[in-house]
Amino acid sequence: MSRILAIVGPTASGKTRRAVDVARALGGEILSGDSRQVYSGMDLGTGKDLEEYEEIPYHLIDVAPAGSKYNLYEFLRDAGEALDLIESKRKVPVVCGGTGLYVESLLKGMRLPEVPVNEPLRRSLEGKTLGELTEILAGMKNLHNTTDIDTAKRAVRAIEIQTYYGEHPESAEYVVAPVPLDSVIIGVDIDREARRRRITGRLDARLEAGMVEEVRGLLASGISPEDLMYYGLEYKFLTRYVIGELTKDEMRTGLEIAIHQFAKRQMTWFRGMERRGFKIHWLPYDMDRDGFTDECLRIYRKE
Repeated sequence: MSRILAIVGPTASGKTRRAVDVARALGGEILSGDSRQVYSGMDLGTGKDLEEYEEIPYHLIDVAPAGSKYNLYEFLRDAGEALDLIESKRKVPVVCGGTGLYVESLLKGMRLPEVPVNEPLRRSLEGKTLGELTEILAGMKNLHNTTDIDTAKRAVRAIEIQTYYGEHPESAEYVVAPVPLDSVIIGVDIDREARRRRITGRLDARLEAGMVEEVRGLLASGISPEDLMYYGLEYKFLTRYVIGELTKDEMRTGLEIAIHQFAKRQMTWFRGMERRGFKIHWLPYDMDRDGFTDECLRIYRKE
């Protein structure tokens, strides 16, 4: 398989445009590593910016219906198929995304078994608080991934997965000893103040473009408020606003704070990847387009 080039960075860092420029220069195709852009109809809230791709083919965007619960197992399965397809066309895979868990798991070569629903286990966990579920999960694994405990539903699913691994140790083979993929990672480096400024501007632009109307449409399509809030960030705050739990100002202020905190967690994950043995080549977010692309190509061909 062609060496993978991955471009990572926090939200609003401009990584999509960078990935498109590099894919064009390499004759490549984009493989999205974003956990929410997989959902169709969730466009403004997930910041798909599809117009930026222009003629460059992309994968793993709009591959699951809104309201469903796409997960890491499905991502690794679908990403593997996408990599095979890109390779069959003799193109270079350019992974782009801010979901550190997805990108790291893919590049690590991790594979996961499909874990079925365990109804008796779910019934036994009914009524437990998020704190109680977190304590149970902490007794089963190290909680590196805080998204496992964002909501009670996520925590129950994480407990379900860990329980399955305990009962089927052979299924965890590639989780314990994965074979890393041949890859080069470029990080879009943006300082805290610039990141905050761009996040605020981007949020205002998406609200102006109709992000509230997008959420209203998703609710009108039959997706329950609880299921929409499951996706967090924009969908959590905007849904609460639409159903009357928050005022417009409360929604706007709370959402902006949450996105800033999310971007900080993204950077924490990428720094953690470096500690876990991944080499990330950080390039300035405000580097000119040609210079950024040329440097990516130099690093990709040299490594």
